[in-house]
Parts: sequence; structure tokens; C-alpha cells
Amino acid sequence: MPLFAVTEFVYGETFATQKQLGLALFDYVHWYNHIRIHGSLGYSSPIEFKKKHLNKVV
Repeated sequence: MPLFAVTEFVYGETFATQKQLGLALFDYVHWYNHIRIHGSLGYSSPIEFKKKHLNKVV
């Protein structure tokens, strides 16, 4: 994950505990890798793109 994405995630946020930060970061990383679509990946998520590519290789 690019550093700018992590910076975007925490910008302006305040977390009361480290556990809250960890849970929010986990949710963000899941969204970033499994749900977010990207135009240069054929409008699929990074995980979908990787699965399609691996299926072609194997």
C-alpha cells in the first residue's frame, strides 16, 4: 500500500486507544485491497486482479 494512502487514512483522525487505531487500520486495508476498484486494473480490486492474473499463469 502506498504511503500516501496510509497518510490519507489517518489525516485528521484521533484515536482514543491503540486498539481503535488497529481496528480502523484493518478495515481500511481490507477496503483498499478487496473493495476499492482501480481503472488501471480493469476496474477491479487489487485482489480480483491478482486472482485473474494468477489463474492465467497457472
